[in-house]
Amino acid sequence: MRRVILVGAGHAHALVLKSWAAQPADEVELVVVAPVTKAPYSGMIPGWLAGQYAFEQTVVDFEQLCQRAGARLIEVALVKLDPDAQTIWLSDDQCLTYDWLSINIGSTLTPPDSQATMLSMRPLATLRTRYEQWLTDWQTQNPHTPLRLTTVGAGAAGVESLLCVRGFLQRLKPEQAIEARLITRAATILPGFSQPARRRALAALKRAKVTVELGTDWSDTIDQQTDLVIWATGAQPHAWQQQAHARGRLQTDQAGFIEVDETLRCRSHPNIFAAGDCASLPTPAPKSGVYAVRMGATLATNLQRAISAQALATFTPQTRALALLNTGDGRAIASWGPLGWQGRWVMRAKDLIDRRFINQLSC
Repeated sequence: MRRVILVGAGHAHALVLKSWAAQPADEVELVVVAPVTKAPYSGMIPGWLAGQYAFEQTVVDFEQLCQRAGARLIEVALVKLDPDAQTIWLSDDQCLTYDWLSINIGSTLTPPDSQATMLSMRPLATLRTRYEQWLTDWQTQNPHTPLRLTTVGAGAAGVESLLCVRGFLQRLKPEQAIEARLITRAATILPGFSQPARRRALAALKRAKVTVELGTDWSDTIDQQTDLVIWATGAQPHAWQQQAHARGRLQTDQAGFIEVDETLRCRSHPNIFAAGDCASLPTPAPKSGVYAVRMGATLATNLQRAISAQALATFTPQTRALALLNTGDGRAIASWGPLGWQGRWVMRAKDLIDRRFINQLSC
């Protein structure tokens, strides 16, 4: 009996499990290692922050997926890897060996210490607890004292989460003033978005009375002027990926992301695959759920082919992807190549796409 271990409850692994349930490999034990069994889908998290979805509507049920695929689920995190010995160590002190390993653990963020409440947008697995705890505390506070809200990072995650959180808080306490600002060290917001989409996002921020500060770094002064910080800067690898003693001879780029070839196979160890944010592709691609989902089909195919010693398929990132940004007011912004749109119809389309993804993994 050979063993395949999937580390992480990412979007790509959800699709691997769905594919495995339809076509399992003979004489192969499939094991899933993940710290959560209900994994948030990144595309719907802003809607949850805005109060548009219950949290349960935004998650992929990995326990159910594992049952259908005949996989054993271990609800812990990976803390160390020895790729030469084909061994992983888990946070509960278990040690497992594998024949093939696939890593789809997303990314994380390491915000600075702050006197304000720091709400980091990664890791998603712990966001619910942190956000709901802050909401409970905030609702008991004096509504006549303005809330000072600062978001750091002006990519899609920063702009979307700020608009959605601000709108939700204003609906919860319409009598309380919210002083919101968005800061970024970049010269513009939403890099990679079209100019029309960027203009619409700036207009949405203006309607929400958000001050945008370009070319600005986080500082002690800003910290002292803030009650709640939404930290949404660029993706970072998990701690074990950055530590040589914890990742062994696994090849990573300078930041610590796992270097893979065009088949999603690790460059240093051919029996290891990686997909999603944790991977560094030969052709760089944005670290977003759109690309992680696209990798899922290739990863599912190549794990089956690797087991059967067949030629592997190539993953080619799309040259352009549809980006949909929830503005928290019942509307959304779309960016496609040089084009951009905004409206309630865009939000309806986004909702349909997101629900369809969740539903296809639930049946």
